[in-house]
Amino acid sequence: MVEAFVRLLCPECGKDWEASPSELPDLKRNYTCSACGATRRLSEFMRTERDLETVKQFE
Repeated sequence: MVEAFVRLLCPECGKDWEASPSELPDLKRNYTCSACGATRRLSEFMRTERDLETVKQFE
């Protein structure tokens, strides 16, 4: 089984990283950047539309 990863990008500080969609909260829930502490909906951290679609498949 191949593990999926999505790319995240903090809209505040620009930190980028990868995460497994199965380890992320629901897209409508708040998520906090570990680098700067900015809190927004997880969907706002998705780097591309494709990353957003990948996470939706795991909901």
